Amino acid sequence: MKPNACFRNIDGSDTYPLDQVVYRSEVDGNLLEVVHDYDALRALHSPDEWKKLFAERKGSVHSPWDSGIWGKKELVLPEIDEKNIVSLGEGWTQLFDAAPLAKELGLKELRVKLCGNSHSGSFKDLGMTVLVSQVNQMIADGKPIRAVACASTGDTSAALAIYCAKAGIPSIVFLPAGKISTAQLVQPISNGSIVVQLDTDFDGCMKIVQQVTADKSIYLANSMNSLRVEGQKTIAPEICQQLDWEVPDVVVIPGGNLGNVSALAKGFDDCLELGLIDRKPRIMVAQAENANPFARAWRNGFATFEPVQAKKTLASAIQIGNPVSYPKAKKAILRYDGAVVDVTEQELADAAHEADRVGLYCCPHTGVALAGMRKLREQGVIREGERVVVISTAHGLKFSEFKTGYHDSRLEGVEPKFANAVFRSKPELGAVMDVLNREMDARTRR
Repeated sequence: MKPNACFRNIDGSDTYPLDQVVYRSEVDGNLLEVVHDYDALRALHSPDEWKKLFAERKGSVHSPWDSGIWGKKELVLPEIDEKNIVSLGEGWTQLFDAAPLAKELGLKELRVKLCGNSHSGSFKDLGMTVLVSQVNQMIADGKPIRAVACASTGDTSAALAIYCAKAGIPSIVFLPAGKISTAQLVQPISNGSIVVQLDTDFDGCMKIVQQVTADKSIYLANSMNSLRVEGQKTIAPEICQQLDWEVPDVVVIPGGNLGNVSALAKGFDDCLELGLIDRKPRIMVAQAENANPFARAWRNGFATFEPVQAKKTLASAIQIGNPVSYPKAKKAILRYDGAVVDVTEQELADAAHEADRVGLYCCPHTGVALAGMRKLREQGVIREGERVVVISTAHGLKFSEFKTGYHDSRLEGVEPKFANAVFRSKPELGAVMDVLNREMDARTRR
């Protein structure tokens, strides 16, 4: 019995092969998910054998096993030909120990999973290696796919561009004009994508890309394509493996289009099904107040879901008012005893830069997750003495305007509590020592 996988309706029984160009159920229009044959996986290895295999692959220097995603190939795309895998050594990102923040908040442990320490600078690489690899396999098998397309607020387009460039597959990206950072805009340009800026927001771009990919020769790469989830879900077993297969009590993640929420749950599901862990963590989601449809739905007990017109937020990658993965995320939160919270621009900016003071370099979206974690702790939802992991989704270097604007007090509506001034001095020892002594004394007292 060999491991295998297929697409299945999240609310039905209709299934489709992974090489079919399909994104929603052809029966009722629901989202799809990739399902695996757990019986075949359990028959292949015992829990201890899986752990040993994953540990051996972690130490490999040979592609694709040096990838955190493809080191778990059987749980991702078990039937793909290895020669068609498109990998850039993604995964195996650091689990940063933020002990000073844990102590301040009364937590046993606080770790930050640095998923943005990747080739394109965001966690999107984890899902894109899977999607582009499957497209590469389909093209090798004769499928007439001319290009791969996405709508993006920045990070998805960057990830799509680099993986398609590596594979030699044309890529198309639709971006909301004037709403993403310069660093994010230049990434798909540099990697050779067909870049189209639209005079709309992300939701408008998403509408266009779905219309464009109605032509099945242009493959859709947004997170409504559940192949992406198969890569992103490996964050969960990777965290457990880095904690010696101990499960954190709580995992907090920033939420925009919400694909990563269900991905985390799916990764922990895999671990439970294979006997690698014996309990679930609680999964919690943080959103910016200016783009918070999921938090609003949570507050009304998920009785209704209403898209919002997302307002401008410093966390531009999650400035999304109508997340396509809402149905999956709702299920994940309910199954994982979760909670959803939203935070202000002031809260997310301060949280990001407070964390920088202990050695991180946070993007605004990580700031959302950290601020949400703090708020949930203050509300008692996260309890004293718990072990918490916060998911960092992008590298701070992609958001230099956010970082410099904070320290220069140029962020609209934000009074920077943790701003760090740059001092100017005459090139004389006495003048320099006056500055140094004053500041060293002040920082010792903090």
